[in-house]
Amino acid sequence: MSQAVGNKTTLAYARAWHHVDASERVLGKLAERIALVLMGKHKPVYDPSVDCGDYVVVTNARNIKVTGKKEEQLLYRKHTMFPGGLKETPYKVMKEKRPEEIIRHAVSGMLPKNKLRDRRLERLKVFSGHRMGIVGGNILRTFEDGTLPENFNVHEPQTSKTLKALREKQEQQKAQEA
Repeated sequence: MSQAVGNKTTLAYARAWHHVDASERVLGKLAERIALVLMGKHKPVYDPSVDCGDYVVVTNARNIKVTGKKEEQLLYRKHTMFPGGLKETPYKVMKEKRPEEIIRHAVSGMLPKNKLRDRRLERLKVFSGHRMGIVGGNILRTFEDGTLPENFNVHEPQTSKTLKALREKQEQQKAQEA
């Protein structure tokens, strides 16, 4: 196999920005999919020792779902490294105060425990609402079908609901033309 990096290989290593709307999505399955994209397993040039993953932007983290009794039983623990410094935060409190940390913690648990983990987590951008600020201008794909519509506007917040509304509007326009 050649060691030369050609145009196709360079494009495979290029980092794309993916958008995920967390509304009504199950936490574990969403975190698994995000971790795969952050690692770069969806690319043909994947290598466990190379950090070739993409960026992921998650919106509507406040609307994430968990299954079973996790809403009552799940605890987030951290330690201040002082005696008696164990702090426990229930899922419900964490969802109200810092819903971004719920997704970040779940994705962190899905990533391999090695030196690349922190670098991969830096490429994860999580927002509790549908507004993503200036980061929205970088988005190339959504997790729905992998593409964005032709009339994608950088300045409008994009969620799966707004993308569906745009598709429906395009279909109605096509139907009126025909």
